[in-house]
Amino acid sequence: MTSAPGDASEAQAARPSRGWGRWFGGPGRSLTRRLIWLASIWIVLALLATGWTLTSQYEESSLRRLGAVLSDTIDEVVLATNTGPDGALTVAEIRDHQTLRPLSGKYWAVAVPTPDGGLRIVDRSPSLAGESLVVPRELPDRLRAARGETISYNAWGPLQKRLRVAASMKQLPGRTEPVVFMAGLDRSTIDADTQQFATFTWAALLILGLGLVSAVFLQVQIGLRPLYSLRNEIADVRKGRSARIARSYPLEIQPLAEQVNRLLDHNQETVERQRTHVGNLAHALKTPLSVMLAEAGVQQGPLPDIVRKQTAIMQAQVDHHLRRARAAARAQLLGERTPIAEVLDELAVMLERVFESRGVEIDWRAPDDLAFRGERQDLQEILGNLMENACKWARRRVRVSAGATGLGQMIVVVEDDGPGLPEAQREAALQRGMRMDETTPGSGLGLSIVVELTRAYGGRVTLGDSEMGGLKAVLELPAADA
Repeated sequence: MTSAPGDASEAQAARPSRGWGRWFGGPGRSLTRRLIWLASIWIVLALLATGWTLTSQYEESSLRRLGAVLSDTIDEVVLATNTGPDGALTVAEIRDHQTLRPLSGKYWAVAVPTPDGGLRIVDRSPSLAGESLVVPRELPDRLRAARGETISYNAWGPLQKRLRVAASMKQLPGRTEPVVFMAGLDRSTIDADTQQFATFTWAALLILGLGLVSAVFLQVQIGLRPLYSLRNEIADVRKGRSARIARSYPLEIQPLAEQVNRLLDHNQETVERQRTHVGNLAHALKTPLSVMLAEAGVQQGPLPDIVRKQTAIMQAQVDHHLRRARAAARAQLLGERTPIAEVLDELAVMLERVFESRGVEIDWRAPDDLAFRGERQDLQEILGNLMENACKWARRRVRVSAGATGLGQMIVVVEDDGPGLPEAQREAALQRGMRMDETTPGSGLGLSIVVELTRAYGGRVTLGDSEMGGLKAVLELPAADA
């Protein structure tokens, strides 16, 4: 016995994704992908919002600390400002070494409003080194609207460095006009700290996001593993590897497994009822037909001849349709599996004994794991008719080979070394009741039975020329997975 090449496999056609599934590469077709996509999108959005909130809060907190320093500087300048008898403003020396060192990054200035609505600087810190703090055009109006409060803004200072500037309009004793006090501080350190904090935060959130997505993937894979197992068990039932779903599943999907088993049981019961009805019908019809044949057989004349002929036709029709009904009912069963090698071995032994007087030898080959997805009785009838027909016409040798072709199909080839059959007569040979040679025993129903049973299982039969010189019958049938 040799093994035929090829393993049975299933071809799955991909359906186009619809709806929102198209935007995410088709997760709508897969529950796993859908759960992973939804969780991943939520994680990304949550981490983006978290990162933006943390960096914004850190920057605002840093600016509040910087604003407190600027407010203290303004208070020092206010306390050090004096009004002369002529109304002139003078600022006493402020003992802040950073405001005394040129271009140190910490500055202050005192200004008064001008008639045109602007501000005129009347005094400034030595650290400005002749430069001036930038005064936005809208600042005077904002200070008048919020007199006494401190207003902060960003501006470019000396050496083109960004400054955080605070300004406040105050009323000093002895003056009718308000005075504007401004203080500025280099914010490059805060910007660098904020950038460093943002880099660290986004890196940490990226690592956290990757970890969360990986955890979601593992969770979905582990959580849906029972569904994968149930799917594989159902596929095994459909392919003939098992008859029922035997495993226990979590509470959420155990009812589904039970319903599938109940459906299988109901299908089995339905098929059994069909078989019973077919058997009852066969018994009810064959008995009267046998009686009619027996009565007509003992009489002579035109009428008995007509009765015998028509009764034989009726009996053949009944056998034909009952056989098709039985095959159709059996083809509906799931989980049926019949090993090819066992059936071929039994048929070869039996037929070699039947045709022992002619010395016919049957050489058969089939893989041990090759199986027919259907009932044993049907396979015996299909292969038995083909092999018996080959033995009738063979001179000495009959060869049978079987193998899987993939896509859930198998092929059985039956050949003989007989005279063969002309191509013009092959189609007629497959028709019911056709006999190519009246000298050989038989009713002419063998090949038609093969065709009927094969079609009931979704297969087909073709005839051709054999390399052995005789006829070659190629049989295609559904195969059960190994």
